[in-house]
Amino acid sequence: LTSNIAFFFFFFFFILPVIGQPTKSKRPKEPGENKIRPVNKKVKPKAPKTKERESVDSSLKSQSILTQVMDKGHFQKLAATLSLAAGQSVELRCKGSNVTWNYPSYLDTFKDSRLSIKQLDRYSQLILANSTAADTGEYSCWLQPCSGNKCRKDETKTGSTYIFFTDKEELFVPTPSYFEIVYLNPDKPAVIPCRVTTPSAKVTLHREFPAEEIETDGTDIIYDAKKGFVFQHPTSDHKGIVYCKAESHGAPQISIKYHLLYVEVPKGPPSASVAVSSSGAGVRDRVRVVCTVLGEPDVDVSFRWQYPGQEYERPVNIQNSWRLINRGIGHTTRISKSVLLVEDFEDTDVGNYVCIAQNLQGETAVATKVELK
Repeated sequence: LTSNIAFFFFFFFFILPVIGQPTKSKRPKEPGENKIRPVNKKVKPKAPKTKERESVDSSLKSQSILTQVMDKGHFQKLAATLSLAAGQSVELRCKGSNVTWNYPSYLDTFKDSRLSIKQLDRYSQLILANSTAADTGEYSCWLQPCSGNKCRKDETKTGSTYIFFTDKEELFVPTPSYFEIVYLNPDKPAVIPCRVTTPSAKVTLHREFPAEEIETDGTDIIYDAKKGFVFQHPTSDHKGIVYCKAESHGAPQISIKYHLLYVEVPKGPPSASVAVSSSGAGVRDRVRVVCTVLGEPDVDVSFRWQYPGQEYERPVNIQNSWRLINRGIGHTTRISKSVLLVEDFEDTDVGNYVCIAQNLQGETAVATKVELK
């Protein structure tokens, strides 16, 4: 009985008050355990940094290693074009330990002392002092990693800008000559390179004879301040002598003249022609036969001859050569020639002289006849 009373006393005063109350946990709380979590809340995912870099325009990527040095040691990333007044000096820097530069070619041609390039430990420096309108053009650089004796251009680490050195006295970029030949090839655009120093200048194209302005329709003929007038689809109707006229807050200025020659250079076998010094030769005369091919600058041409005295092993002198003709900015034509020379003409030399010109696309044969007079 005593034990029952003790149990009843213990149950009533100690166990009963605890029943129905929440159990208290004595373990430590985990971080964030009691944070209220939102339900169905839309969270905008953050794009990975690599994706952000991939979305950057490729033209901005190419500008990343090229900067212009400003006053007081400040640097400025360069846009696609830059306008500076002629007479100013400009300093460009390109990041990298082995940098190659490209700039208007005439600065090399004339070994211009105003241009200075230095390669330092972490960047390359280009300085052009006392700029002139003729310095207008593209300035670019790229990293050129080397392994042993082999070097390659790193396409992912380049920079480029086109600088206009404005000069109100020289609206057109000066050229070393007063007359240029432009070849009109039906297979690719032709450029009349009357570039300007002031990008805002109004430029028109004119034919000398008959005197008229050539309409620039923006489709077949367009004007690009960095190149000049571009004929997208040249035809024989475009040949002739032309010039450009520019106006910018003053009297108009005239460019040099350009002689447009229509020369069809097929993509297939060579386009060859043959000419002889005289179609009629006397005994002991000197006869010269020339075979000419006009073609693309990087296409090699080989020659071989068939001539009347060949079976008699008559002595002839054959010389082959080629040269490049400047067609303006970025355009050249390769002229390949083979000259066959007969020193002492005689009866066995009378007949047809056949020149066979060959390239990777095929061969072309042309002939001329020499008679005894």
